[in-house]
Amino acid sequence: MPLPSSPHPFPCLRPSPPAHPLPSPGPHPALILPSPCPHPALTLLSPCPFPTAAKSKGKGVPKEALKGPEVCTDPTMLATHAMGVNYFKEGSEVALKPESEYPDWLFKIHLGPPKKLEELDPDSLEYWRRLRKYNTWQRNRLKKGKKL
Repeated sequence: MPLPSSPHPFPCLRPSPPAHPLPSPGPHPALILPSPCPHPALTLLSPCPFPTAAKSKGKGVPKEALKGPEVCTDPTMLATHAMGVNYFKEGSEVALKPESEYPDWLFKIHLGPPKKLEELDPDSLEYWRRLRKYNTWQRNRLKKGKKL
C-alpha cells in the first residue's frame, strides 16, 4: 500500500517497514521492546520525531558531565572569607567582618545535635514543638503496625 504524499503531522504515526523481517514465532517468540519515545500515541516501529532525553552529540563523543563548584583549599581564604556565599557569577567571595559587627544572638545559636525533651524547659515553645514531633512519630509508628 503506497503512503500518501501529503505531509503527516506526526511522521512516526505512519507505519514504516521494519529494517529486517521479524523472526517467526517458534519456541521463543520475539520480544518487542518499548520505544524510548515518550509520546504514547506514536508507534514502536518508527523513530520519534520529537527530542527525547539527553543524547550524546555524536558517535564517540562522550556526554558532558556536570561539574561541581570549585573547592577552595587555601587556609587564609577559608579563615577570612565566607566561601560559596557569593551568588553572583562574577566577583570575589564575601569577606568576614569582625565579631563586634554581628548581632549577639548569632553566636548563641545551638549548632549541635537537637536537645532531648528532658533537657528542655517545659515552659518554652521549643519544648512543646519537640513534644508534638515525638507524638507524631509515635502515632506514625503505631499506624504502620495496624492491619486493615
